[in-house]
Amino acid sequence: MTTKTPSIRLEPGLAIGYNRPIARIDSDISLAQGTHFLLARNGRGKTTLLRTLARTLKNVAGNFQMHGFTQYLPEDLRFDPHIPAKSIFRALLPANRVAEALALSERIELDTTRAYGKLSTGNRRKVSLIVAEHSVLPDSANILLLDEPFSGLDAYARGAFEDIWKNSADNVLRLVSCHPDYDSMAMPSALLIHDERISHTTSGAQTWSQLKNQLN
Repeated sequence: MTTKTPSIRLEPGLAIGYNRPIARIDSDISLAQGTHFLLARNGRGKTTLLRTLARTLKNVAGNFQMHGFTQYLPEDLRFDPHIPAKSIFRALLPANRVAEALALSERIELDTTRAYGKLSTGNRRKVSLIVAEHSVLPDSANILLLDEPFSGLDAYARGAFEDIWKNSADNVLRLVSCHPDYDSMAMPSALLIHDERISHTTSGAQTWSQLKNQLN
């Protein structure tokens, strides 16, 4: 029987890196539906972990398990610069999700008639996020691996996507690499990469202010 519950399991002994390990797992880490933040200082392995889970980079050692339709949204994703966003949506999204994508675009002030190459960095990011979020399978388990998804976005657009995350938390697991904007940002589930180790911390009360002191 198909389950709608997505999951990621990182097994002890998993090592990530490029030819040599840059971070390892010492204890079993299991993630379920909802939003999980991935935190580390630059160059410590956030993108490397996401690429490993997306299977675009081979793990150095060990194993991991994933259940769910998986999408990886890299920070440097680009589309044809001559094509407008509305054409990108019509080409890549299910036909019954295009109107919803266009409505969201209007709400967050994305001009879908403008050539992609002429959009600002933040508006290009909106296009990528809209494609990823509207490709989620509604009746299946989904995993979204998001690398700096809010780079260049204004607070209103960011809030619109965070609302989507809350409303689809039952069947979508999001692992989000980010540099938080403010100390009070709630992070009830976070993967931390520090001292060449990957650990998982959970608490309904924890914030970025508390977690950033653990990074080095």
